[in-house]
Order: sequence, then structure tokens, then C-alpha cells
Amino acid sequence: MRAMVLTAPGRRLEAVERSLPEPGPNEVRVRISACGVCRTDLHVVDGELPDVRYPIIPGHEIVGRIEALGAGVSGLAVGERVGIPWLGHTCGVCRYCHDGMENLCDAPLFTGYTRDGGFSTHTIADARYTFALGEGSDDVATAPLLCAGLIGWRSLVMAGSRAEHLGIYGFGAAGHIVAQVARFQGRTIYAFTRPGDDAAQRFAVELGADWAGGSDQLPPQPLDAAIIYAPAGPLVPTALRAVRKGGRVVCAGIHMTDIPSFPYALLWQERQLVSVANLTRQDGVDFLRVAAAAGVHTATTPFPLAQANAALDRLRAGELLGAAVLIP
Repeated sequence: MRAMVLTAPGRRLEAVERSLPEPGPNEVRVRISACGVCRTDLHVVDGELPDVRYPIIPGHEIVGRIEALGAGVSGLAVGERVGIPWLGHTCGVCRYCHDGMENLCDAPLFTGYTRDGGFSTHTIADARYTFALGEGSDDVATAPLLCAGLIGWRSLVMAGSRAEHLGIYGFGAAGHIVAQVARFQGRTIYAFTRPGDDAAQRFAVELGADWAGGSDQLPPQPLDAAIIYAPAGPLVPTALRAVRKGGRVVCAGIHMTDIPSFPYALLWQERQLVSVANLTRQDGVDFLRVAAAAGVHTATTPFPLAQANAALDRLRAGELLGAAVLIP
């Protein structure tokens, strides 16, 4: 198998060849056809997340077909088209797993972070954390749904079903997916981009945003809720200023720069500030069903696997509309 491997924080990924891995109990080997490039991959590569297992193959928005089954696997078959998300394994015994909050498991494994991921031609995955995708959709277009879509969905649910006026800060891979779902749900969408990013603002309007502007602007009316996808801590007080009394701000990234001090008045009047962590398998089931009903279309820029570093560079520089996807 061929893979792009991270050997130390901040290093360029290295192209390597390895023997084909064999699945263990409850595992599957998947031949990868597409893997999205997520901002979390940047956090892994740039050394912004703790406890990375080096060397590591990044990537956790994986689409492919099962090539081999380990002992004990049921409900999946060789040749079946599947998706592999960020959450790769949970312990099943901690209080969070028992309480239906497996996304907060005390001993999890994460694809492309603490177990090898999808910047490769093949990968091993826990069959219990692998989604059957069925046929009929494009692999490249589907890949971003496995994280940008799933985390976007979880953050949208956390924003609340009564959040009619919804702000989206950071209109990248997750934002452009969530906007389509929110539009399908009948919400009014306000998209916030980097100041002066006219291309991203036009893109947001094309996907159904009712208003688009820079993150340094206030929306034309107070928001019921705002979701922050950009990993920029200063957006927290900015979003709090934009939401109404009793409104909610959802921080949807796994990593964010420090949140600056802000006056208590921004939080007062029962405004809420919450975070989203990882995903559950039920999130995947729910979101994939809603995405199909909403007719979600992902904007993608494909790259050959060997150009993974170039894809990461362009994502880091904010030069992509939608999502980058690697093709082995």
C-alpha cells in the first residue's frame, strides 16, 4: 500500500510504501477511493493537538470498499461501499459510553490521529465505526460528509431546532454543507467569512445564504444562534455580540486559538456558549439520511494522493472553496 505519513509535528508528509495490513477481530480492511482533507488534519500536521501517535497517516473522511473482514465482523460484506469517520473506536465501558455519549469516551481512538487514517490506498477500521454508504453517489463528493458534514450536523442540532436566524462563522467545508441543510430546514442563514473574501461570500449566497459579509460585521438582525467553524478564538465574543438575548453560540472545532477576554455583558441575558466534541454513530445515521433528503452538494477540489502536502497548504492559506479531496 502507498501512504502519506507524518513523522513529527510540523513536518511535510512523506510518501511511503508498506505491506498490506491485515484486519484484526472486529476490523475491516478498506481500499480507499477518496479521502477528504479536513481542518483537523491541519491541526494534527501542525502539532496543535496533543498525544499524536507518530508516525501517523492522517485523514478521516474516508470512502472506499471493504477488501477483507476480520473475525467477528457482521453486517458488512467484502465489496461493500463504506465510509470511515473521525471517531474510530470507543471503550464501551466508561460512564460516557454507558450514558449514550460515546463522543466523550474516556479511551477513544480517532482516525488519522491516534490510529492510521485515509491519506493512503488502504486502511484498517473498526467495523462497528464504519458506515455502510450504499451505491449511487460519487465517492469524491461523499468524502467531506464523513467529518465536515457530521460535525456540521452535530453543531446544527446543538444550535437548536428553534434557531430560525442562524449565523455561520467560517464558510468552508463544514459551513457550506450545513448551510444547505439549514436551508432545507427553512432557516434564514447569515454567512460570515474573512473580511474582504468576496469569493467566499458569493459562494455562500449561491448555496442559499440570505446574507453574507465579513466576520467584522454585524448581521442585519440579531441571530437566534451562531456556529463557529473557523478555529479563531476572537470570533467567540464577536458571535456573542451578534446573538439575541437567550441565544446560543456553538464552537464546532476540535481546536481553537485562545478566546480573548470579553465583558460579561456579552454573555449576560442568558446567552449560552457551548462546544461540540467529536460525533456519535447515531449522528452519522441521522445526518446521512438528512443529507440525502436535502440533496446536499459538496464543492470539492480533487488532488492526487501524492499531492497531499499541496492540498494541506492550500487549506491552510484559505485558498479553497468547499473541501479538498485526495484520490489514491
